[in-house]
Amino acid sequence: ASLPIDSESEILSLRPEKLSDYVGQQEVVETLKIAIEAAKQRNEPLEHVPFHGPPGLGKTSLAHIITNEMGGKLTITSGPALEKGGDLIGILTHLEEGDVLFVDEIHRVPRAVEEFLYPAMEDFAVDFVFDKGVHARSHRYRLRQFTLVSATTRVGLLSAPLRDRFGIFRSLDFYSEEDLIKITKRSAMLLNVAIDNQGAAELSKRSRGT
Repeated sequence: ASLPIDSESEILSLRPEKLSDYVGQQEVVETLKIAIEAAKQRNEPLEHVPFHGPPGLGKTSLAHIITNEMGGKLTITSGPALEKGGDLIGILTHLEEGDVLFVDEIHRVPRAVEEFLYPAMEDFAVDFVFDKGVHARSHRYRLRQFTLVSATTRVGLLSAPLRDRFGIFRSLDFYSEEDLIKITKRSAMLLNVAIDNQGAAELSKRSRGT
């Protein structure tokens, strides 16, 4: 259901590792810079962040960057993979202080699972119920403070209780041709592939803004 990511184990990645390396999405980057610096000064995790917009705009890359900037570890999962509450609880209880949990397609998290997210995001706790009927009893398990970063292409499908628990709500826009040229040249350099200005421009024109 989830995949812990160790960025140091990647042989070659085209993903930028720091906000300073990220091209485009200027307003989002500036907001994250301020929020990350403030969180570091308070010695607290970053507020929970949802990104929304079409595929291919860098939502997953930003989750990697936030993790690197905050010095934690990244765990990746998706809404459809979280079929039962136990799936989510298993992930949450393994997170360390300052870690980042990235949930892709969060609008597809089942409602029964989503309800476990509410106390986890707000109070860093999950509630277990033991037994049934008259013998039922509840136990609250304290979680380590973490940051939930989510991505959705269907922001209108997010429930109001879930939306209200996010602190930094940002949408990603299509990239300009100028930004895509920079990204193309950077990728070519990392791949050790020669490319001229005209070739980078032609590729960027055909990238449909993503």
